[in-house]
Amino acid sequence: MKNVIDCLEERGFIEQMTSPDLREHLNRPRKIYVGFDPTADSLHLGSLVGIIALEWMRRYGHTPVVLLGGATGRIGDPSGKSHERPLLSEETLAQNVFSLRRFFEGRFKEALVVDNNDWFSQFTLIEFLRDVGKLFRVGQMLAKESVKARLSSEEGLSFTEFSYQILQGYDFAHLHKLHGVTVQAGGSDQWGNITAGTEFNRKVGGEQIFGLTHPLIVRSDGKKFGKSEEGAIWLSADKLSPYHFYQYLVRVPDADVSRLLCMLTFLDMEEIRRIESKIAEEPNSAQRRLAEEVTRFVHGEEGLQNALKVTEGMAPGSEAMLSMEVLLEMPHEEMKKEELLDVKVVELFVKANLASSKSEAVKLIKNGGAYLNNVRLTDPAYVISSSDLFEGAFLLLSAGKKKRFLIRAVNNYFEK
Repeated sequence: MKNVIDCLEERGFIEQMTSPDLREHLNRPRKIYVGFDPTADSLHLGSLVGIIALEWMRRYGHTPVVLLGGATGRIGDPSGKSHERPLLSEETLAQNVFSLRRFFEGRFKEALVVDNNDWFSQFTLIEFLRDVGKLFRVGQMLAKESVKARLSSEEGLSFTEFSYQILQGYDFAHLHKLHGVTVQAGGSDQWGNITAGTEFNRKVGGEQIFGLTHPLIVRSDGKKFGKSEEGAIWLSADKLSPYHFYQYLVRVPDADVSRLLCMLTFLDMEEIRRIESKIAEEPNSAQRRLAEEVTRFVHGEEGLQNALKVTEGMAPGSEAMLSMEVLLEMPHEEMKKEELLDVKVVELFVKANLASSKSEAVKLIKNGGAYLNNVRLTDPAYVISSSDLFEGAFLLLSAGKKKRFLIRAVNNYFEK
């Protein structure tokens, strides 16, 4: 395919476009931007669709532009939110912007990374109201879906949040004037903000600029994609290990895996269709391929290999030898040695929340579903000894194929 829109449409990326002329517009190299507010020091898996969209643009010869919301992050976008975001301190925002800039500059060598605080900090309130605010009609702003949804909610909408679309609209026009950006992409919840920018740019006499949105990914089971029981699935290895990241993806339902292969990987569609055809005969094979491709893109080949090593080492009954290299990559909890040694294994299964009671732990062992250091347990009365501590420090408990708990034994809680 010669046009990126054809590629994105085939993969299910396109929800809305501001004009059908966008396809022809992208027949030549352009600059396309996606905005990311620094609400945390890492993006999460839900943000990855926008990043993938930018990468597709780059692969088709366009220049990706990343806008960091150092200014808009102080307010918070009400789109898709039922409550107003808590305000972050200046110090926290600065650190978040720094972390996100480092993330993008490490992955998009050709990208232009900008911070909208660079221009909004130059405005006084009166100047902004006079030069920008006067060109926005309140009736049109109230008609935006994100605004109407919040106005009808119990919490309502503050004036601060209501003004967000003016700021994002100005961003688009400013990036067009300063850097020649002609396209903004974002999730479907950004449609109102994107069209605010195209309309504002028209009013100030700019040439036509375009917007497109992609659908937000919601899992078929109703759960929000990119969220787990433990919280957000972060893209930063400092906040979530590549192993945990990989495991979230390898466990997505069959009903979702084909769509995610299209939207989160760069596999060609013929390869994806081949993978789809084998879902029934090769259970979980599509999920493993999804997890491998996405983990490699986010964490690199080294991160993927670490995730695979830990996955193999964590598998109950696996013949793979546990090693310090693997153990140190695993998520673990610390416990005092005195709480481990000479303790019945059924008690540890309860402490680790692998069983709700000692009787349930006994039943698990008798049914062959309990493992200690990847070896199946057969004796419910088994007592932990120092010889069970791998490398003198680790103990791995497993219940079934998915529930695992790694303990690091320490002499006291301050030992590392």
